Amino acid sequence: MRSNALVNTPATRPRARLSALALVVLLSACASGPDYVRPVIDLPVAFKETGPWKEANPQRADLRLAWWESYGDTTLSTLIGDADLANQDLKRAEAQYRQAKAIADAASAGLYPTIGANAGAQRARTFTNGTGREGTALSLGLSASWQPDLWGSVRRSIEAGEAGTAASADDLAAARLSIRSALAQNYFQLRITDRQRDLYAATTAAYERSLKLAQSQYRAGVALRSDVALAETQLKSAQAQGVDLDAQRAQYEHAIAVLTGRAPAVFSLPALPADTPFALALPQVPSGLPSELLERRPDIAGAERRAAAANANIGVAKAANYPSLTLSASGGFSSATIGALFDTPSRVWGLGAALAQTLFDGGLRRARTEQAVAAYDASVAQYKQTVLTGFQQVEDNLSTLRVLENELALQDDAVRAAQTAERQALAQYRGGTATYLSVVTAQTLSLSNQRTAMQLRGRQLAASVALFTAIGGGWDPAAPLPASVTTPLSSSDSTPAHTGKAPS
Repeated sequence: MRSNALVNTPATRPRARLSALALVVLLSACASGPDYVRPVIDLPVAFKETGPWKEANPQRADLRLAWWESYGDTTLSTLIGDADLANQDLKRAEAQYRQAKAIADAASAGLYPTIGANAGAQRARTFTNGTGREGTALSLGLSASWQPDLWGSVRRSIEAGEAGTAASADDLAAARLSIRSALAQNYFQLRITDRQRDLYAATTAAYERSLKLAQSQYRAGVALRSDVALAETQLKSAQAQGVDLDAQRAQYEHAIAVLTGRAPAVFSLPALPADTPFALALPQVPSGLPSELLERRPDIAGAERRAAAANANIGVAKAANYPSLTLSASGGFSSATIGALFDTPSRVWGLGAALAQTLFDGGLRRARTEQAVAAYDASVAQYKQTVLTGFQQVEDNLSTLRVLENELALQDDAVRAAQTAERQALAQYRGGTATYLSVVTAQTLSLSNQRTAMQLRGRQLAASVALFTAIGGGWDPAAPLPASVTTPLSSSDSTPAHTGKAPS
């Protein structure tokens, strides 16, 4: 009676091998854990606040242009170029990107077999049935082992590594944007401080003339000694405030030195001549929609990539629940003499396969999976919070620019009115129809209004820079990474980024 069972014959062996290979390939196509889908965010159709948007006609402005050049200051452009080359925080971010890329490359190595070589020589004395023997054993061979990625653990690790590399590139772009923004902010505040120093220099010169007038009036007997005292007090107070501006300017200059990678002691930024016009124009900001903010800001892109990496780590944790298969092979030569080491009888080989499965670990694998799921939930929440913060920053600076524009127009009117009152008070004092107290009041009011107007212009520039930063500052998500990022001894002015696409 014939059996229906498959008989292991030479004809059936190839089919068995092919079936086993097909099974391995089929299992290797599986990947544990959920496939990544970008977290859904409810986006507004437009920003609430209106502002100095530049109309997209006929198309949106090219954000890859250097936004700081819109202010028309060559010194600022030079300083930002210096910061791109020498800022230490930027160098640290570049090193962290290279580290993340190396981690991703290490994960990719898990797809390939491990191959090793060995060579050995041993002299030993052994006893067999009471008889002692001495002998030499020589060996030379190769060995290889491979653990097929049956459940997608390695592929999920690669996916997590690639997402981490992209997030690190985004961090590098965000660091570059932050450094440029901080440098522009400090530079503008330094120039505003220079203008305030010019204002106080002109004011103290006017106060000195007023003091001479009060002294002259006092000597002529048409003014009181208290008028002279008021004039002296006003002059000294203005001089003291001017000295305080020197301290503020020094701090801004020190900050610029550090941002450009220099020690404050070896850096100085000369003040502009007092008769130089204030040339820092307030540029228009490229128009955009809230949805475009997700692609313009590197911190948002980096948060989204970290969510992708956390999702891939769930698959890595779940893959530990399944058995692992290890295939091994070895071959070589073994002989007692070197002359016979490569003879045919000295050849040795071995093939093996091992299947391993953890049966009990006290809940360790389950806990690690729950940890990975919780880490993913946290990264999704962080991504959504980063998006909301981005919307808030755009709205805040749009509102600030709108309000400051109206406030500055009113403040300029107040400056003109205060200057008129100052001139009239001085004329009345010379004619003897007003006291010096009215002169002091008018002059103090004029100085205060002029300084407030200058501070408002500084706040306008700061809000303008902050708005450029809030919309991504010219970061291009499709721009290639600069070659310098892969080499630790150089730096680049380019902004690294990635496409921001979710893995399929």
